[in-house]
Amino acid sequence: MRRRIGVSGPHGTGKTTLVEELCARLDGHTPIDEPYVLLEEEGYECEYPPSVADYRVQLRRSLRSLHDSGNGVVFDRTPLDFLAYLTACGVDVEDAVDVDLVRSAMATLDLLVVVPRTEDTERTLPPADFPQLATAVNDALLDLVYDDPLHLCEGLPVVELTGPVDRRVDTVLAALRPGVGDRPPGRTGPS
Repeated sequence: MRRRIGVSGPHGTGKTTLVEELCARLDGHTPIDEPYVLLEEEGYECEYPPSVADYRVQLRRSLRSLHDSGNGVVFDRTPLDFLAYLTACGVDVEDAVDVDLVRSAMATLDLLVVVPRTEDTERTLPPADFPQLATAVNDALLDLVYDDPLHLCEGLPVVELTGPVDRRVDTVLAALRPGVGDRPPGRTGPS
């Protein structure tokens, strides 16, 4: 079955590698690059680190990617990522973005994979640039997913990858087995 899978998390947690590994193991699935990369290819240059304006542009590009893509894709980042970055930068996203547009885009996903900062990512992966920002984004993202104050994840199965980095792909594949994705949203099993 060809699905639409979104992978979200702060920078430095191995999302891009996970997306590539998932596509290598899921028949007929292709990766959709993160908006930062797509925008660079389109000639847009983000500041370093990205500004609030850059995160808004990336959010719009993420929404467009979700709208323009069919089935059998794995997205490297979802709109939730950019809401988390905006929140970490002090923006009240409820007033700053079209929540209904984000909600309808998120509803097109079959599975949301959350890749948070963990002891294993900190120990195994190279250190993230701007670690304080990464921590703030991590916390904001987890709040958006689990507290869901904007009702962006209602009915969306969520897998949070908190276990060893080398078991992530198997955890996601297990969540895609028939019947597993029919659970209500929330943290699925140990990863």
